[in-house]
Amino acid sequence: LRDQAIYNLPDNGGKVYVGQAADSFFLDLRVFDLLYGGNLSEAGQDTLNGYNVNTISIQVPKDYLALHNNTKDNPVIGVWSDTQKQSTILSPGKRTSVGPYVQVSRLGNPLVNEVVSAAGMKDAFNGSTPAQDATNTAFVGRVLKPEVPQLIQAIYGIPAPATPRNDLLEIFATGIAKAAPGPIKVDLNSQLLNKDVNPKKFQPAEELRLNMAVPVTAHPSRLGVLGGDLQGFPNGRRLTDDVVDIELQALEGAVQNDGSAKIVAALAKGDGVDVNPRGFTEHFPYVGLPFNQSVNTAGSK
Repeated sequence: LRDQAIYNLPDNGGKVYVGQAADSFFLDLRVFDLLYGGNLSEAGQDTLNGYNVNTISIQVPKDYLALHNNTKDNPVIGVWSDTQKQSTILSPGKRTSVGPYVQVSRLGNPLVNEVVSAAGMKDAFNGSTPAQDATNTAFVGRVLKPEVPQLIQAIYGIPAPATPRNDLLEIFATGIAKAAPGPIKVDLNSQLLNKDVNPKKFQPAEELRLNMAVPVTAHPSRLGVLGGDLQGFPNGRRLTDDVVDIELQALEGAVQNDGSAKIVAALAKGDGVDVNPRGFTEHFPYVGLPFNQSVNTAGSK
């Protein structure tokens, strides 16, 4: 069935897949409950294990993505997506969609709206675009002074890094580069590394950035850049990257000014979910095959 849902794109060597897959994300969702309500021993349950999601996978040549279709001069790309829906009218036995499609969600880096945005600004952020981020003082303010480190300090006594957090501004909003207006002095994944980008016109924007010139590593680390693996998150996001643990460490100041990592030992175990138990495939579309049994099947073993 999966093979029947894979189509070759004309003339460019690309492929597309649309269908069900095992949920690629792996995490203990209780990480959002004030980090287990003060009890880190509860960590380790993959909340999404056993669930399927409708998946769209697209594979295209790098030149199709690079600025001016020139991967050599412009290897860094920024990726974000949005979800749009119509208004819904409910009546007895009937559900009707009406009106124009309106953006109700956006996603670049994983978990930004959940972890960075304040409760009162999530809807506004979900309705905005990266082009508006530079003038969104509320969002920028939350990046420079994030809430999660303050909560961790209040609950566990682990000191929050000093603010303003210009390191997070570089990770989430400008990309990492020596020329970026932040303290991390290493060239990794900012569009400022593209030869055809005018530094004077460059503005911060929350996107998932990828330097396509970074070679594929033979020994990937689930902690990505924090694990010394420059091909991993936040330089792109591979299916096996443990983005919850990476972001938690980044928020706690694990990224040093020279681009190296100093893991915060007290939170080194993270959410206790380090891999996707379903696993992934070695060829396109790479996502795991869907589960064929209900998560809540009574008496299952």
